Amino acid sequence: MKGGILPVNKKAIESVALSIRALTMDAIQRAKSGHPGLPLGCAELGSIIYGEVLNHFPEDPEWINRDRFILSAGHGSMLLYSLLHLSGYNISLEDIKNFRQIGSLTPGHPEHGKTPGVEITTGPLGQGIANAVGLAIAEKTLSAHFNTDKHKIINHYTYVLASDGDIMEGISSEAASLAGHLGLGKIIVYYDSNRITIEGSTDLTFSEDVGKRFEGFGWHIQSGSAYDITGIISMTEKAKQEENMPSIIILDSVIAKGSVNLEGSSKSHGAPLGEDEVKATKMALGIPVDSFFYIHPEALLYFKEKQDQWRRNYEEWKLIFSSWKKENPELYEKWQQYFIKPVPLSDIEFSEFTIGEKITTRGANGKYLNDIALFMTNLVGGSADLGSSNKTLLKKTGDFSKEDAVSRNIHFGVREHSMAAISNGIYLHGGLRPYCATFLVFSDYMRPSMRLSCLMKLPVIYIFSHDSVYVGEDGPTHQPIEHISALRSLPGMIVLRPGDAQEAEVTLKIAIERTDGPTSIILTRQEIEVYSKDDPNWKETIKRGAYIVKETDKTPDIVIVATGSEVELALKAARKRKDLQIRVVSMSSIKLFLSQQDDFKNRLIPQTAKRIFIEAGIRMGWMGLPQNGDSVISIERFGESGPGAQVASHLGLNEDSVLKVIDENI
Repeated sequence: MKGGILPVNKKAIESVALSIRALTMDAIQRAKSGHPGLPLGCAELGSIIYGEVLNHFPEDPEWINRDRFILSAGHGSMLLYSLLHLSGYNISLEDIKNFRQIGSLTPGHPEHGKTPGVEITTGPLGQGIANAVGLAIAEKTLSAHFNTDKHKIINHYTYVLASDGDIMEGISSEAASLAGHLGLGKIIVYYDSNRITIEGSTDLTFSEDVGKRFEGFGWHIQSGSAYDITGIISMTEKAKQEENMPSIIILDSVIAKGSVNLEGSSKSHGAPLGEDEVKATKMALGIPVDSFFYIHPEALLYFKEKQDQWRRNYEEWKLIFSSWKKENPELYEKWQQYFIKPVPLSDIEFSEFTIGEKITTRGANGKYLNDIALFMTNLVGGSADLGSSNKTLLKKTGDFSKEDAVSRNIHFGVREHSMAAISNGIYLHGGLRPYCATFLVFSDYMRPSMRLSCLMKLPVIYIFSHDSVYVGEDGPTHQPIEHISALRSLPGMIVLRPGDAQEAEVTLKIAIERTDGPTSIILTRQEIEVYSKDDPNWKETIKRGAYIVKETDKTPDIVIVATGSEVELALKAARKRKDLQIRVVSMSSIKLFLSQQDDFKNRLIPQTAKRIFIEAGIRMGWMGLPQNGDSVISIERFGESGPGAQVASHLGLNEDSVLKVIDENI
């Protein structure tokens, strides 16, 4: 199965490029919104990628061995939508006409899950390059697990179209550095170097030698013209021969190429050309001036012929897969676990912790993670240089590297932002279940990528340790205050903060079993005592976000609601006031709790009782749970440097403070 084929039908490529320009101008003009510059400037390149380079099959957009194409410069989405329509994906001309309209399959920036053929939601610049690194890691891993000497069932490339803005963003350097280190030779980036951004020429801000930068990262470098059709195909073939180095092809281009008056101008970057300019450009390009959404007949014929070739490649792969499946039944059973039917967690024997035992929740989570990894062999991940601190290293497997693609510990280095984006790419490839980890305070560095996890509804698992001012001596720079609330604010993000080691088992299971979005697990640095639980069915109840840890003999006078390490504090205070009916509720997830029926919520936290809420962070993330008259013990300032327990006490997290609030509520 081959991608590029020489010689190429230049006339056909030019007819596709002409069609892209026509569709782009009319779609953006009708929407009165969009970015015409990149699609006009990269029309030939896009035509080459979809017609001559990609090994894909539009009738099966989810084919596991398809080449992936990522438009990292997502603002140029009309390039992608035009190509998807022309090459046979389920994108109609009517969809093109509805560009940027509510409910359309052609939104302003590409959205995974909305548009057939769109691999990843892109738009925030640099993300696509980092996502591609994740896709390539997944390809490398799965090919090592499943390919045999006789059968290559995973063997594909990831192609990226990146703009000047993508290359400027820091995340692209983080990701490219790791890709070079890992020798991910299945990534090929086309750099659309038109030297224009919104404010004008890149001369304003950008004078580095990009080729030398990527050479330093360990990439294979080529350069040429975005309009040299045979040259681009030849450079692509050379890049594919560099099996141990990712490749970047730097292409000199002209933004809005073909536009009579706006070619080369920053004015064409993010606004319609205007009706007069569209007409003038159509006339200059030889497009019928009175036509709308014009497609050159030769472009349709070209892709019709290509579809026959793609079908042959696809059917050839299916035969290879069928033969592999028959000859490798054990591998196929493993394949099913990776892609079809995961190992049920009920089959896994988990570590146990007894009442009264003291352990950090990061330590407990680490043990459970390793318990799962023994059975769930497609669980992969790692930390941003903090694996030993997060307790997220998998002990029974080695380290993923250029030489070892089977091992499952991914060392991301001190690259939090790209770590999260790479994890998105790993999941989107299919077959692997990624997690990544760092200190909670550094979740700020990851937020843009985590937001895209939520937007794409990807069940990436984020593990955050060192969750509060109990971090201690490292001081306020490392003591998270607002971070849990910030994570809770993300639509679709489930935040879980277990109160002890036993709860940590269930929270990890919730994260593993979730399929409709990401989960953040928030864990302690300090040891916490495993406490007894009055709810005999607490392991099921906690899945609803909260459960009763300490129940009262009668109707409660006071209900203390706490999360994480503050549950232990609440229990200590409650036990000192045996004269009062004090219920203690562990709320591992506010969002899950609020999604329950009112009768459940009112049964756990009745409106008739005095209510106290405790968390080592700002109050804001409680999303309206405390009502007027309720008391909240929180931290509304940055921390201090000192021993963790002393810092917490200094900031009001101590038994005396809780007892004082209890007295105020009697």
